[in-house]
Amino acid sequence: MGKEYTAKSFKSGNSVAIRMPAGLGVEPDREWIAEWVDGELHLRAKPQAKRKIDVSGFAGKAPWLKPLPPELREFEERPSTIAARKRLEEEGRNKA
Repeated sequence: MGKEYTAKSFKSGNSVAIRMPAGLGVEPDREWIAEWVDGELHLRAKPQAKRKIDVSGFAGKAPWLKPLPPELREFEERPSTIAARKRLEEEGRNKA
């Protein structure tokens, strides 16, 4: 088990806060999960949400780019789609 520290609780508005000693290395503005387990208060860091990228402003960065017309939006079929189609064709031939 690690080193033990003493923390002090205090009133903060309508809540009670616990001041964490700097020696614990707790990051500011981090969210925590607190729960009572067998009469003891357990704290654990809440997993940080994955960062999301806002792409809404990307289109304005390259005004010379234009969307492709529908007739140019062609992609090769996936190998799994080709295999499934062939399997269905073979099943149809075998039934006939």
